[in-house]
Amino acid sequence: MIFDHILGLLSKDLGIDLGTANTIVCARGEGIILSEPSVVAVRKGTNRVWMDDGPVVGERAKQMIGRTPGSIEAIRPLKNGVIADFEITEALLSYFIRKAHGGSRLIRPRVIVAVPSGITTVEKRAVINSAERAGAREVRLIREPMAAAIGVGLPITEPKGSMIVDIGGGTAEVAVISLSDIVVSSSLRIAGDEMNDAIVKHMKEVYNLQIGEQTAERVKIQIGSAYPLEEELCQEVRGMDTLGGLPRSVNVRSEEIREAMRNTMEQIVRGIRSTLERTPPELAADLIESGITLAGGGALLRGLDRMLARETGLPVRRADDPLTAVARGTGVVLDQIDTLWPVLEDGRESA
Repeated sequence: MIFDHILGLLSKDLGIDLGTANTIVCARGEGIILSEPSVVAVRKGTNRVWMDDGPVVGERAKQMIGRTPGSIEAIRPLKNGVIADFEITEALLSYFIRKAHGGSRLIRPRVIVAVPSGITTVEKRAVINSAERAGAREVRLIREPMAAAIGVGLPITEPKGSMIVDIGGGTAEVAVISLSDIVVSSSLRIAGDEMNDAIVKHMKEVYNLQIGEQTAERVKIQIGSAYPLEEELCQEVRGMDTLGGLPRSVNVRSEEIREAMRNTMEQIVRGIRSTLERTPPELAADLIESGITLAGGGALLRGLDRMLARETGLPVRRADDPLTAVARGTGVVLDQIDTLWPVLEDGRESA
């Protein structure tokens, strides 16, 4: 017990944004210390992490997606913001916790993990159990929209409505917050990954060109948009011809990529409207002035703020460094735990 206590004192308290696409780790008093893709390379047909001078996790594993030999798979163990593979998620968390402590297997930190607001009690317990088996001695949860709101500096403790829209890889989180709690929210299991899938489908149907997930992601980043651009863009896209079976490239315009992603964007808009319709009148009145704040990697999509402003009639702003908003929020909670503890959950409450 004394030994465990000493190891606890030596460890860093960590906040983890365990995302479908990326995992970002924040240390108490230090800010963000790690940011890598949520990808693990395993031996095919097993849950054994592939070792190559250490476990192949994060950026090294992502580079293998679509490029591995038959004996290796690059896996994303989270789907739609929740655990799809428990053992591999444990390996992912273990990698980040150890890396945050210089590779030590002895340190057992206290950890705050951000989770989607719509996950079930069973899914919450799965996150806690995975984090504990990965080396955490104490695990608390925080809902992603709350962490994002704290991370971007919204006045969540005041009796005033603040609206956050956090679009990640697996989920889009929409919430209205007041007095340190979420008043009304929507957790949509559709976000950046669905945009990528839509691009893959478009390229296959229109051009008979098969492209991979990473190529679709690059297309989205480089020419994707949610609103007409002042000057539309064009990009060469390379892939495999589905008819001839040979490598081929085509030129694609931003207008067609925007149209390909339209269904996903419409679903996100419906989620935002649904949340607004359920917002109490006084808080809704606050939003006329405070508007909507965008966070998450999806906030970087060109013209998203203009499109949402048109659809909702509210002012919309993109947070500074939206990709790290959730992780930064966990860091603020760690630094101000005495005042912000009410925003945390232990995840073990009954449904």
